[in-house]
Amino acid sequence: MSAFTTQDENGIAVVTFDLPGEPVNKLTSAARVELEMLLSRLRDDPPTRAVVLISGKPDNFIAGADIEEFTALTSQDAAERLSFEGQETVSRVETFHKPVVAAIHGACLGGGLELALACHYRIATDHLKTQLGLPEVQLGLIPGAGGCQRLPRLIGARAALDMILAGKSERASKALRLGLVDEVVPQSILRQVAVTAADRLAREGLPKRGRIGGLGGFVLDRTPAGRGLVYRGARRQIQKKTGGHYPAPLAALEAVRVGLEQGITAGLAEEHRAFGELAVGDVSRKLVQIFFATTALKKDDGVPSGTAAPRQIRRLGIVGSGFMGAGIAGTAVLNVEVDTRLKDADLARVGKGLKTATALLEERLERRRLTRPQYDRLSALLSGSADYNGFKRADLVIEAVFEDLDTKRRVLAEVEAQVRPEAIFATNTSTIPIRHIATGARRPERRRTIRPPDGKDGHRRSRSSRLLGQSDPFSVPERGGIPAAGGRAHRADRPHHDGVRLSGWAGGAAR
Repeated sequence: MSAFTTQDENGIAVVTFDLPGEPVNKLTSAARVELEMLLSRLRDDPPTRAVVLISGKPDNFIAGADIEEFTALTSQDAAERLSFEGQETVSRVETFHKPVVAAIHGACLGGGLELALACHYRIATDHLKTQLGLPEVQLGLIPGAGGCQRLPRLIGARAALDMILAGKSERASKALRLGLVDEVVPQSILRQVAVTAADRLAREGLPKRGRIGGLGGFVLDRTPAGRGLVYRGARRQIQKKTGGHYPAPLAALEAVRVGLEQGITAGLAEEHRAFGELAVGDVSRKLVQIFFATTALKKDDGVPSGTAAPRQIRRLGIVGSGFMGAGIAGTAVLNVEVDTRLKDADLARVGKGLKTATALLEERLERRRLTRPQYDRLSALLSGSADYNGFKRADLVIEAVFEDLDTKRRVLAEVEAQVRPEAIFATNTSTIPIRHIATGARRPERRRTIRPPDGKDGHRRSRSSRLLGQSDPFSVPERGGIPAAGGRAHRADRPHHDGVRLSGWAGGAAR
């Protein structure tokens, strides 16, 4: 099955990348070969005036290369050849004689960004999940498909090294300020704007990009003497942070230096040489193992594989607008953009809760993590009341009242009387066993409790983090008609460990 499909729009070839059988797009060897064949066909097609590259995956442009291919490498020569082949594919895009526009929504990382850098124009969405970066050093590698060469030439040595040496990702707004992308638009019009841009480039030619950073930036980024200062400062910082134990940042710095001082051909050669050496080294192999283990943990939804189906949560009700309830509300709106309604005993308390939840958005706005339109849109998802008005449409209700057993039982009974039969009820408790709260519930056989794992720093993670960290639209696994709200699920009538937990109960008969 093909990974690329093409649709003609008045001479603009819209190429959609949708890797079969994978949740995200990866630049596998097979995908690269298919892309090269497609470019050859489009090159020789007279009606095609320009190309738009867009993703068919939700919230993902291209996540990078296929890391599993790295683990199969057995020699430095094989690793160098893999890097060289990636460079060749990306170079074919850069030298394509018709304009190529990258329409970026979601993660654009590693090889995905290297491919986008070779495109002649880049448009990104203003969505929170749109991030651009070269995280290879976190795997003990360096960008091996031209990233160490094209990124410094586009945004300057300092900004490029800041991204490459730390494996940083930038949101679209910051990428626009850096000159990494040419436009930032809402997701809803990405394709339309990209096609329009491709048509304009085909008629008028490529735009001239202005210099970023003023005179000081020009000296440091664009002159040999200035770049020498940058290299020396970067090397000192690397040694200070790594103690010389991680070779990848130094190798990346050298690949950038060689490319800027000796030309892109020499830089690409140094890049694939260093990539080959690192890819079969012990440090990279261990970091890749950690990556796979971490990824497996993120995919663990707490139920046996194949026994649950995702269920979308679009409307969230929260009973209790104190610190915890308001924090859950702000997290829900910010992370998964779900309609959220707070309920408390009186409107004054509701108002305080909405103010606290909105403060989370305001903090992101001040840090330029949100644009003003994004802030306005997310703020509109928050609402509140002193009664259960609106809760009948809720897919999930979270109780976040104070730790009193009678109060929690009363809230559970009230919610059961208001919500739809298929709604999920979750109780946020740190001391009271869920089976005690659920005593007298209408359908005790359908109760579930989950326990978020501890964070790396030894503190408990937010009690809502596991539940609200799902993809958008918010979904929870559903097993045998019984929804379980993410994490490790336990029945309320079975023993469980004490401690912080988020417990969920699904009301109504099995569907």
